[in-house]
Amino acid sequence: MRSVTDKNEIIRNIEALVRERLKDAEGGHDWQHIHRVRNLALHIAESEGADLFVVELAALLHDIADSKFHSGDEEIGVITAEKIMDGFLIPPGIKEEVLKIIKNISFRSEIGGKVYDSPELCAVQDADRLDAMGAIGIARAFNYGGSKGREIYNPEIPPKELNSTDDYKSRISPTINHFYEKLLLLKDMMKTREGKRLAKERHEFLELYLY
Repeated sequence: MRSVTDKNEIIRNIEALVRERLKDAEGGHDWQHIHRVRNLALHIAESEGADLFVVELAALLHDIADSKFHSGDEEIGVITAEKIMDGFLIPPGIKEEVLKIIKNISFRSEIGGKVYDSPELCAVQDADRLDAMGAIGIARAFNYGGSKGREIYNPEIPPKELNSTDDYKSRISPTINHFYEKLLLLKDMMKTREGKRLAKERHEFLELYLY
């Protein structure tokens, strides 16, 4: 166990660990995604009065073990993040808040109805969703679809309204459908004022691209 008390040192060490863990990750969920989300989340958190240490930890660890790349295991991300925080002696209250954010950050977790809320979750969640929008969101969508061997577009497979987590997890469709099934919905799911402001332009870019 490491004995680390300085918050800045904890962040530096966890950042280094995450960069190493994700060095071979799929391009849409790699260190650069984490880096962008961290910066956006901190920017949003400052205007929301959220705890910046909690926000930064959650942003760094939110995709440390994404279920999409671990046979759909919904628990592995939380378990992995908890082990990392235990290694740095993160206080229990902060650790629990970070784990709640990781459990509730995803789009699919909100399909069945929101179960948890906090200023810190809203900041990290909005940042993560913003990174799925605009030019970078388009690039990430096609990179992920290509990594899974999915079609770019197939007019015989229309987009589907997803009403449950199971619908979302089981859906295998062309990447263009993903815009209608998720990406275009994100603007109206933003929780913070700054998130909503930033989402407007990125949403318009998605619409322009599809046009």
